Amino acid sequence: MNDKFEPLIIGFTCNWCSYRAADSAGLGRLKYPPNIRLIRLMCSGRIDTTFVLQAFANGADAVLISGCHPGDCHYVEQNYKAQSRFLLMRRLIAQMGIEPQRLQLLWASAAEGTIFAAEVTRMVEEIRKLGPLNWKSSQQLTVNSKQLAAAEVAA
Repeated sequence: MNDKFEPLIIGFTCNWCSYRAADSAGLGRLKYPPNIRLIRLMCSGRIDTTFVLQAFANGADAVLISGCHPGDCHYVEQNYKAQSRFLLMRRLIAQMGIEPQRLQLLWASAAEGTIFAAEVTRMVEEIRKLGPLNWKSSQQLTVNSKQLAAAEVAA
């Protein structure tokens, strides 16, 4: 697409694993694109549909949700909850006119800085190929509160 396009990616990361993986990548001087802005959550299970929709509404070209590997969650099974919400949110954003690839999920432990850096690099390249989101303001947040409530209950 446009060689000058640089995507903005919002990354919601688990405090115990994926945020520390990003920190580990930095400490190890691993290079990955600066296109991602990390927001630390105590657990990936705390991700909320409104966080993702707000990120898109405020100009993000993509969103990454990242947490502990399944079975290794510090909050027992909350990453399974994150995975359920992720699948639900992918269907929701597709109905809103956003390509599902713009929402991605990554499991990364604190020791996997290399994996984190590689996946962010891959994601940036993938979103560059998709181009800017250009989500029209008339389409932004057209999901009503009943749809959000139903989505949260289903997750």
